[in-house]
Amino acid sequence: MDQAKIITVTSPLLPSLEDFIPYLQDIWERKWLTNNGHYHQELEKTLCEYLKVSYISLFTNGTLPLITALQALRITGEVITTPYSFVATTHSLWWNGIKPVFVDIEPTTCNIDPTKIEAVITPKTTAIMPVHVYGYPCDIKSIQEIADKYGLKVIYDAAHAFGVTVNGKSILEAGDMSTLSFHATKVYNTFEGGALVCHDEQTKKRIDYLKNFGFAGETTVVAPGINAKMDEIRAAYGVLTLKMVDDAIEARRKIALRYKDALKDVPGFTYLEDIPGIRHNYSYFPIFVDSEQYGMTRDELYFKMKENNILGRRYFYPLISTFSTYRGLESAKPENLPVATKIADSVICLPIYADLKTEDVERIVEIIKIGLCKVK
Repeated sequence: MDQAKIITVTSPLLPSLEDFIPYLQDIWERKWLTNNGHYHQELEKTLCEYLKVSYISLFTNGTLPLITALQALRITGEVITTPYSFVATTHSLWWNGIKPVFVDIEPTTCNIDPTKIEAVITPKTTAIMPVHVYGYPCDIKSIQEIADKYGLKVIYDAAHAFGVTVNGKSILEAGDMSTLSFHATKVYNTFEGGALVCHDEQTKKRIDYLKNFGFAGETTVVAPGINAKMDEIRAAYGVLTLKMVDDAIEARRKIALRYKDALKDVPGFTYLEDIPGIRHNYSYFPIFVDSEQYGMTRDELYFKMKENNILGRRYFYPLISTFSTYRGLESAKPENLPVATKIADSVICLPIYADLKTEDVERIVEIIKIGLCKVK
């Protein structure tokens, strides 16, 4: 076995260069590189069909849709969110001058715990920003009931949830808006990119104004917008890779099944189970390490894997609430976030991507089990 080979935690879904060249040639002939060009329009249309949504607006990355959603819905004051996410979730609030209010998460899904939300609602609360962590759907019914009761907006960070459905319905239909990331590390990518999903034409127009400097016409500016448009090359790439994504998700599913079968009897290891009625996308494969049962801490295992050229990721560690910008908040105190703190200290995401080879999966499992034997 080639122990020098590095196994990365993820690898981008890439079409063949040969298949992509005709798209580039067409762009060169059209000479329309950005500003709602041919492939931009085609990708919005095909994504609406694939994702089973009515309106989608493309962005140049996955963070700008979060920032723009807050602008489009005119969110101010305080927003309730999770500490267990990528920093972009909370940073989008900070960039809009909004105070994040953290609540703890559920141990079974790693998503925001709806039973903790009402206790932190104040007269300044205007919205809830949950995250579908690892693509596992939040308790959208409970969250919406709370939002309706208190007149709050709901913006879902669905960066991990591309293609996820609940009983055949897109998870992106939940709440007032949902955002997506098409970063190279995601199940579906456009190199960099993202999107914002909404439910009516008027809101879609406002979003499109905001992502294009606020222009509603050649000489009319209706809002202080920014430049967040996706260019034609990435849009064309997205049109092509969308044709590959179902096969990629199926490949990921098989890898996840192999991990579960191989690790089910390892003491001190737990992982997220598939939920009936959910079409999962297997965007990540997190394991949670109980050091007392396993005999090795999460970090000891993480570095042992790294020594063997296996690059897992402690995702999400540390919690957003521990970063200097946010740790002074009352809601950021560790005693208020016991579940999130425990999970952040025990998680490792194992490598998973469509072209991860079977022998590499076996090597990862072997290193984990060898580590177990050496400790015992």
